Amino acid sequence: MKDLYQITMSYAYWKSGKMNDYAVFDLYFRRNPFKGEFTMFAGLEEVIKFLKNFHFSDSDIAYLKTVLPAYTEEEFFVYLRNLSAKDVTLHAIEEGTVVFPKEPLIVIEGPLPIVQLMETPLLVATNGMRFRLAAGPDKTLLEFGLRRAQGPDGALSASRYCYLGGFDGTSNVLAGKLYGIPVKGTHAHAFVTSYTTLEDLQFKMLVPKDSTEPVDFVEVCIKWQKKLVGVIDFIPDQVSTGELAAFISYAQAFPNGFLALIDTYDVIRSGLPNFCTVTMALSELGYQALGIRLDSGDLSYLSQIVRDTFRKVAIANVASTLPQRKASHLVEVNSKARIKLSEDVEKVTIPGKKFAYRLYGQDGNALVDLMVKPDEPPPQANSRVLCRHPFQESKRAYVIPAKVECLHKTCWKNGKKYGSISVF
Repeated sequence: MKDLYQITMSYAYWKSGKMNDYAVFDLYFRRNPFKGEFTMFAGLEEVIKFLKNFHFSDSDIAYLKTVLPAYTEEEFFVYLRNLSAKDVTLHAIEEGTVVFPKEPLIVIEGPLPIVQLMETPLLVATNGMRFRLAAGPDKTLLEFGLRRAQGPDGALSASRYCYLGGFDGTSNVLAGKLYGIPVKGTHAHAFVTSYTTLEDLQFKMLVPKDSTEPVDFVEVCIKWQKKLVGVIDFIPDQVSTGELAAFISYAQAFPNGFLALIDTYDVIRSGLPNFCTVTMALSELGYQALGIRLDSGDLSYLSQIVRDTFRKVAIANVASTLPQRKASHLVEVNSKARIKLSEDVEKVTIPGKKFAYRLYGQDGNALVDLMVKPDEPPPQANSRVLCRHPFQESKRAYVIPAKVECLHKTCWKNGKKYGSISVF
């Protein structure tokens, strides 16, 4: 099961020459369900099965050719057809283990486009009619339930029922393929954090809509950034250059379908100015941006700021999409840490590849779980270790564990199941 917006991101990675970048993703959850104090990890067997069978079939490729833009290069479909999990490494906590929020349940690493494609399937149904009635008949509703589905085929039913209930489309490619539901997609925070500077853009050209001669799209964007400074009152030094590079890359890949997620770092100071910059550059070349997506923060307040800004720069027919909650994020690319910032503290990611260790006391009871980077010395039994809360500086304590257990074990490597991790 593959998500269209993961495929569109992979196309943008491929087109900008980032298909060989090496990335690390963490799969985790933000809070215990049902207001509980802990959670039991399960589902690893399904993950292993997914890795064993990960590939694009001929029928998958044939269907993608009908939903991706007509200009999509044949070489990209060849690239997809040859993808497999042979270059992916998966580390996971054993099933049946008690786990806690923000703790990586799974750490997956490998070529950026491949692990990006795997992100969603490794993550229920919504009352579609209620959303339709609340939004009204003139709003476009898109279903992104694949990322929060329970079980191997829960999202398939959710996508179908949302469409029957009044939604206009889904990001679930398999649902589109089987049921004829229109498929739509955007990009994720991981796509944004994978870029750091404009130098990441190996491909800088874009062909105007009514021309055959490519122009330097990056140069056009920089020109518009300078023009917009006095219009929407932002400081160029405060915007994220990496975010701007990501928006440019996505717009180059999908000039007719540019819809950007603008809250990876700071909506007002960075995301919104960067979106407007790329949107106006696209407009100059004859293309119309679709809109923005907001995932976090005060959505009512931010949406008003967005609309006021759109009015200032006269961006017509731009609307935001419904927010989506997620629990998987890019944390490292080419050995460099990546972070997602947010006005919601719980949505700020913990950057860098890391593994969890459980520290036990003399009585055999678990004291604390400690996350450690691979290049840092792991905690040792009978040695004092400082444990700090990742977001609350005042929460810290020294612990002398009687026993130390590494929770993460490598369970997939070199294209096959690895080690002796237990699955049920």
